Amino acid sequence: MTDPHAPQRAAVVVNPMKADGARLRTLVLAEERAHGWAESLWFETSADDDGRAAARAARDAHPVVVLVAGGDGTLRVVAEELRGTGTPVTLVPSGTGNLFARNLGLPLGDTGRSVRAAFTGTDRPIDVGLAELTDGSGTTTSHAFLVMTGIGLDASMAADTNAWVKKRFGWVAYSDPIARSIIGNRQIPVHYRIDQGPLRDMSAHTIIVGNCGTLTAGVLLLPAAEPDDGFLDAVAFRPAGWFGWTKVGYALTLNRFYSRTGFGRLLARVLPTSRALRYTRARTLHLTVDTPERVQLDGDAFGEVTSVTLTTHRHGLVLRIPSDARERRSRRGRQAVNSS
Repeated sequence: MTDPHAPQRAAVVVNPMKADGARLRTLVLAEERAHGWAESLWFETSADDDGRAAARAARDAHPVVVLVAGGDGTLRVVAEELRGTGTPVTLVPSGTGNLFARNLGLPLGDTGRSVRAAFTGTDRPIDVGLAELTDGSGTTTSHAFLVMTGIGLDASMAADTNAWVKKRFGWVAYSDPIARSIIGNRQIPVHYRIDQGPLRDMSAHTIIVGNCGTLTAGVLLLPAAEPDDGFLDAVAFRPAGWFGWTKVGYALTLNRFYSRTGFGRLLARVLPTSRALRYTRARTLHLTVDTPERVQLDGDAFGEVTSVTLTTHRHGLVLRIPSDARERRSRRGRQAVNSS
């Protein structure tokens, strides 16, 4: 049992390949001394582990807060282990993409401010996406995600893009898999069910489901996505040939205008929606495919699946953020939603 009179203590889960460990330790030590906390517990991820061992050790130490120094993948694993515990998590963005931090408007490139938030910040509950993945052999595994999951082009980019190129050149690294996918324009037969609705069929180039809406390079893909509303937002890419891809690009370009300005929201209500991008939202979304397809969770490849069931753990994770942070919150007034 934890001694209620003992000094408070933090735990730090750090990916040494992403974070500056020496600087991080200096900053954490300064905050410990300033606030009278006990020495923090440190847990490093390793090359032969996705961070799960470090996350579990941090959870089992029962700290008052867990700092996560790494990218979206490290945070995803920590969220999987800490969801439902009520222990706050503070993100110290240290990866290349940091899509979760970008979507929530959390500080990037300011390690001191991020560390300080663990000791003085404000707690905010957020949803944790849950994915049940069934492979071709019938084996089902369960995983968490915080940003997005995808089948099709989205998953192929996660699996095929060279990590070194992605780190050095960011969005440009995806140009080759995107170009090859557009040229091929392969459509996937999908059978899907939204909540308790009927089973439906469609063909799609790729399907992305998320708690957050913004992609790399600031592309707003899911205008209605909120990280704490208990819903998943989904989009199916259904371009009809090369001209259909121009419609996809046009729609994505206008998404931010439609959802962030009053005039844009007015236009979104009166203009016809693009058939190349079909949107829906659900508490539970079930997808099956006729042949195994690749799937990704928060940018990490998870092999091939024949069935995916997605839902959320409402307010499953407590996020501790800087008290003075101006979080990026998506505005309602989304595009008309189409489920078929």
